Amino acid sequence: MAWQYKHVVECAVPREFAWKYWTDVRNWDDPPARFEMEGPFAAGTRVTTILPGQRLLSVIREVEEGRGARIEMELMGAVVAFRWGLEEIGMERTRLVQQVSLTGSGAEALAGEAKMLEMTIPEGMKKLAGAMERKWGQERKQATDP
Repeated sequence: MAWQYKHVVECAVPREFAWKYWTDVRNWDDPPARFEMEGPFAAGTRVTTILPGQRLLSVIREVEEGRGARIEMELMGAVVAFRWGLEEIGMERTRLVQQVSLTGSGAEALAGEAKMLEMTIPEGMKKLAGAMERKWGQERKQATDP
């Protein structure tokens, strides 16, 4: 393995809500990237990341319903694997775990670029946790408003 990285954040939402939110591609807000999913969030579904002047194809390889998934992107003879886990750590608390790895014959050539993810993943996951908490708060408020 040429490179791997793991980051963890916690958020104040139930795991079931976190899963529902995370598996909805409309919530994958990461400008300038946009995302399109060709079907349901399930093993075998293709995901396209659209960046200015670039389209990257990924495939959902594994899904453990409500608990996690592995999404892989083949790139220049390498495989970038994003493994996500959602762990219940309390009544309304979830731990989000993202592990990213780079393997394959072309991995060494991309290792420098992959390490840039170490600078962006923590902020992206913090942003995701915050968005989940805001949405959860809105849904709870709507459910209790007359």
